[in-house]
Amino acid sequence: MSIAFTFPGQGSQAVGMGKDLAEAFPEAAAVFAEVDDALSEKLSDIMWNGPEETLTLTANAQPALMAVSMAVIRVLEAKGLDLKSKVSFVAGHSLGEYSALCAAGTFSLADTARLLRIRGNAMQAAVPVGKGAMAAIIGLEHDDVEAVCRDASSFGSCQIANDNGGGQLVISGEKPAVEKAAALASEKGAKRALMLPVSAPFHSALMTPAAEAMRKALATVEKRDPVVPVVANVLAAPVSDAGEIARLLVEQVTGQVRWRETVEWFAAHEVTTLYEIGSGKVLTGLARRIDKTVTGIAVNSPADIDAALAVLLA
Repeated sequence: MSIAFTFPGQGSQAVGMGKDLAEAFPEAAAVFAEVDDALSEKLSDIMWNGPEETLTLTANAQPALMAVSMAVIRVLEAKGLDLKSKVSFVAGHSLGEYSALCAAGTFSLADTARLLRIRGNAMQAAVPVGKGAMAAIIGLEHDDVEAVCRDASSFGSCQIANDNGGGQLVISGEKPAVEKAAALASEKGAKRALMLPVSAPFHSALMTPAAEAMRKALATVEKRDPVVPVVANVLAAPVSDAGEIARLLVEQVTGQVRWRETVEWFAAHEVTTLYEIGSGKVLTGLARRIDKTVTGIAVNSPADIDAALAVLLA
């Protein structure tokens, strides 16, 4: 019976996120100030006041979501939580893997903010606007979605980007191929095959230039072995070596986020509670759909922190 901390990815952002934490806790305010300093701009102002379309830009959303997650972590730690003794594993969805690694001490807060800004910019720049696309496929099995991606390959590259569980998969690649795969998925009986309003084809082979940018960026920062193992996106298995973690983060840019398998791995290894640290409740909802034996609990407000501490410090 153990606990894991999970960290949300892009799509969980919302204008105003983290403001209540900054107002309630000096430790949280210090996190937002440090991220602002690291990026040499007032990202916190965009987070709290918008506009939404500016916050949603990949280069802003990624460090912003990490900042909220780390604000929660710093408050929990200030109130007596020792991550190493209370939490068995950490994991994060896509950019959330960086938040997890920052929480576990692999990267400093300032370096994590800068890495995510580089990652966001590199992912946006990797593919000309309009060339790539992503689509959500609801109601087909993983193997069936892989098959439609293969069948659409004559139209361009297309692959599974996210396996989110509960019958929800996201495909990514060249726009004609993704559109063809979505149409084939509908023919195969998908409940929905929905083109997504995204700015780039994330987690696809088209992101190779961004992967190279992250290889260079990760080589320049100090890395420590995490104090608790991180269950890596591309493996759906735990890793504790800083060098291997950096290699897997490069692979993650073009690789599949294996979130369903990650939650299944937790369930198979007696992790009973997943605390979702940061903005939104997306991962908490996914956990419920993937495995009923795992309880998801979102922690992103002062009241959530008090409730979590009552259990974690008991």
